[in-house]
Amino acid sequence: MSEIVGLACDRAMKGRLIFFQVALVDVRLRSRLSGRLHRDGHPSSSPMKLLIVEDEPRMAGLLRKGLTEEGHTTTCAGDGAEGFGLAKSYEFDVIILDLMLPKLNGYELAKRLRAEKVRTPIVMLTARDAVPDIVRGLDLGADDYMTKPFSFDELLARLRAVKRRALAAEETCLRVGDLILDPGSREVTRGTERVSLTRTEYNLLERLVYRAGKVVPRQSLIEAVWGFDRNIEENTLDAFMHLLRNKVDLPGRQKLIHTVRGVGYLIRPDGQA
Repeated sequence: MSEIVGLACDRAMKGRLIFFQVALVDVRLRSRLSGRLHRDGHPSSSPMKLLIVEDEPRMAGLLRKGLTEEGHTTTCAGDGAEGFGLAKSYEFDVIILDLMLPKLNGYELAKRLRAEKVRTPIVMLTARDAVPDIVRGLDLGADDYMTKPFSFDELLARLRAVKRRALAAEETCLRVGDLILDPGSREVTRGTERVSLTRTEYNLLERLVYRAGKVVPRQSLIEAVWGFDRNIEENTLDAFMHLLRNKVDLPGRQKLIHTVRGVGYLIRPDGQA
């Protein structure tokens, strides 16, 4: 009976969506005001790769428009099952997650992602504002919880905050064999020698190191490093991986970067199972 009541409440909340959208109608104006604040001396945030899981097209469109105008890369999923697939397969900085979703609700989606060891920060953005709903969302793995209607500027601030917390948790050095990568300083060393990498080379190496011992699919690497909206050919990825190998796997050193033909790349000490 409680589940039926919950579903009825969900439908009623969806019916009030037009009211919630008022807070986001003038996204462009808010973005321009925010841009002026950044130019007047307030530091702007670094671009983020964001996954928006929202089944209401109008709301998803407004979110995507505003976040894109802020310089972020956005991908939208229209139901929970699609959102789960994207979040599990690709790299994002933050997931913006509605709760009232078809196929797979936001609670279950968050629970499954955490069970699959997907650590991408989650900001739940929903009309459900009761304390038990908030507690349940946070207990199931959400990093923050916002209720509709909401301030777009507050959403931006919360996205920045969860990303900072995630980065702080990751700022321990990562090691594969004698290769050490420091996410905080973005410095890379191999043995006692520093490895000088371009921004793209570093981003590729970081993605591989975070999944050390596991194959990272080619398309996943392309979308994680260059984004979803750019038309990057696979031979471009191969060219950058060749440059990266020439710097990391010098002659006489143990091979770390491996090609899995037809699938992608992985990093692990040569010969390691």
